[in-house]
Amino acid sequence: MPPTARSSSEIDTLVVGGGQAGIAMSEHLSGLGVPHLVLERDRIAERWRTARWDSLVANGPAWHDRFPGLEFDGIDPDAFPGKERVADYFEAYAEKFHAPIRAGVEVKKVERNADRPGFTIETSEGILEAHRVVAATGPFQNPVIPPIAPADKDITQIHSAEYRNAGQLPEGAVLVVGAGSSGAQIADDLQRAGRKVYLSVGPHHRPPRAYRNRDFTWWLGVLGEWEAEAMKPGTEHVTIAVSGAHGGRTVDFRTLAHGGMTLVGRTKAFHDGMATFEPDLADNIAAGDANYLSLLDAADDYAARNGLDLPEEPEARRIPPDPECVTRPVEELDLAAAGVRSIIWATGFEVDFGWLNGNGLDNDGKPHHRRGIANDPGIYFLGLPWLSNRSSSFIWGVWHDAKHIADHIGKQRKYLVHDRDRKRRNMGESRRPA
Repeated sequence: MPPTARSSSEIDTLVVGGGQAGIAMSEHLSGLGVPHLVLERDRIAERWRTARWDSLVANGPAWHDRFPGLEFDGIDPDAFPGKERVADYFEAYAEKFHAPIRAGVEVKKVERNADRPGFTIETSEGILEAHRVVAATGPFQNPVIPPIAPADKDITQIHSAEYRNAGQLPEGAVLVVGAGSSGAQIADDLQRAGRKVYLSVGPHHRPPRAYRNRDFTWWLGVLGEWEAEAMKPGTEHVTIAVSGAHGGRTVDFRTLAHGGMTLVGRTKAFHDGMATFEPDLADNIAAGDANYLSLLDAADDYAARNGLDLPEEPEARRIPPDPECVTRPVEELDLAAAGVRSIIWATGFEVDFGWLNGNGLDNDGKPHHRRGIANDPGIYFLGLPWLSNRSSSFIWGVWHDAKHIADHIGKQRKYLVHDRDRKRRNMGESRRPA
């Protein structure tokens, strides 16, 4: 490991963040011979260890959700590794190529130098100088709880990032707001623990976990869906509900409801102990079904066109009957009467790049880039959703995005080397005697 910086020292490229994005970036920079340093404020892959619930597993199978250079050891390729195994995997991967990661160092501010190239970086252990900076801190930075949250001291309210297990919550029913992958999995976890659960379901996609003996990640791959460069119009606020928990099962909200969960529409407001919900539950469930069936159609078409000998699965198209909470939706809930003593907000995150001090950011503080290369030369972003395509925030996708950015850094360094060599040649010629 590099020595701890307590005074100013200069490096070529600083990578901020030692999770999957930072490790992928380091591997590609190492392969190109680019001197660099990775700073991580906690431990390698810390978010996997301590910012997830206890029962979390990867949403994709082990053969798919990994980097190309290392397989998961001792795990069936079709299984879903737990969060600790994923964190161990990234630690092992970093050791594999001796990644120059310095843990326990926080980057506090990045300032562009006014009188010379590069940046001055203030860290918790001193000052660094770098020619370029890669922000590899990922999308899960500031948990978002919407302003509609009730100001009720009798109700425990936490974000999904704080949830670990049912035992941390007071006895009683739980309202889970948000039915993407996190909300759906946490609601299921709570129900399995014996809690009464109300799940607020908004617009969502719910792909089959597997179909015709192939995981949905495989289907998205052969159908070219991972390479989509932008969301389809109108889907910007649509979440995806998928899970690898308990061996991997398709998320089916009707099945959860038939097991005792009460589904409600999008959460609208709280007032005087009452929660109100939008009358959109049936529409949201139907739209999720349409998305699910459309992938089955695309998969069947692909199998037929390519002559794939895959077992047919007609039972996958059988939709359970609507539970009462869908046919007679709850649009108003007296929280106390329903025994709801906890609310979990599975409502996503906001990025926070305040430490970049405006470098590479737009007027709203959001990254301004093209495929991770900022409009501000020398600044790069990695690990964000849709950085270059649909796969960008996933393990395998961030690896490929990192390669693109590392290649760009390598090209920029060649231009600078050419310029420096040319200046040296010119200086040599000017010193020759007449």
